[in-house]
Amino acid sequence: MIRASGPLDVPVYVFDAYGTLFDVHSATMRNSELVGPDAQRLSDLWRAKQLEYSWVYALMGAYRDFWSLTESALDVAAARIGGLTAEARQALLSAYLELSAYPEAESVLRELKARGAKTAILSNGSPDMLASAVKAGGLAGLLDATLSVDGLKTYKTDPRAYRLAQERFGVAPHEISFQSSNRWDVAGAAAFGFRAVWVNRTNGPDEYADFPPARRIADLSELLAT
Repeated sequence: MIRASGPLDVPVYVFDAYGTLFDVHSATMRNSELVGPDAQRLSDLWRAKQLEYSWVYALMGAYRDFWSLTESALDVAAARIGGLTAEARQALLSAYLELSAYPEAESVLRELKARGAKTAILSNGSPDMLASAVKAGGLAGLLDATLSVDGLKTYKTDPRAYRLAQERFGVAPHEISFQSSNRWDVAGAAAFGFRAVWVNRTNGPDEYADFPPARRIADLSELLAT
């Protein structure tokens, strides 16, 4: 359990959704028997292609919503491992709408709220995807806003994506702590001027050295540690 300990660093805490609050691999792991021995490989490929498509479409200025990209990414990942049955494909997509929240996510958000912070999600996910994930993860009521880039028709790391949070709360960029498990997202947030926190769940190597995080943590439970 997180203990309240001293004043908050900033008044607003904004979280990436996928990989930060929600475990993107939980959809495949829940259905590993339908997928077979390549379940982890499928999950890794699915995530990699999902992100690749978001960057490519953003650079082209040819927007497709994140759910559409998620479906296409799954189909390509499935082809790489020899295919999926229609049943497995549907099960995986349904599960992606109800990803498991990381075990510490609820308690961290609850403590932040108790200490007077504003909290939000800022995500590439489409509004329907995010609403479903928040409900399934038990985080409803712990967020002041769920912000999607969908209205911008682009994806992070476009600076306009981060500006959504700044404009929603009416504060300066340095008054927002932005948490993400994605190092590229942390770089984008740091470049925008947020206090960017890297949630390095996999103990991965650092990159984007010219846009360092303000802080590195192993999971969200460290966020309020002194």
